[in-house]
Amino acid sequence: QVQLVESGGGSVQPGDSLGLSCAHTASTYVMAWFRQAPGKEREFVAAITYHSEGTWYGDPAKGRFTIAIDKTKNTMYLQMHKLKPEDTAIYYCAASGRWGTSTNDYDYWGQGTQVTVSS
Repeated sequence: QVQLVESGGGSVQPGDSLGLSCAHTASTYVMAWFRQAPGKEREFVAAITYHSEGTWYGDPAKGRFTIAIDKTKNTMYLQMHKLKPEDTAIYYCAASGRWGTSTNDYDYWGQGTQVTVSS
């Protein structure tokens, strides 16, 4: 059983940066960030292989977000820059035994952390 715990969410202003962390017990898994805004479906943000061989970004994240993983700390990160109000959502980390960008591809989920971008 993989356990995932997100942290680092908060309230920021447009243009600010914010970093999220996901402490996990996963190994040899693909790990990802998704987000869900009120009234919307859960959306793929970024994914990374456990050994950092590859990364993939969803359209909202390209050019502004960076996903990383530190195996020595069992922690995955999402560094977000130039935040916009439309980035407001609950951000979830997830783990899977296979590569994918759909929620259906992921077997394990954290509880989520709120990110609010507002002036």
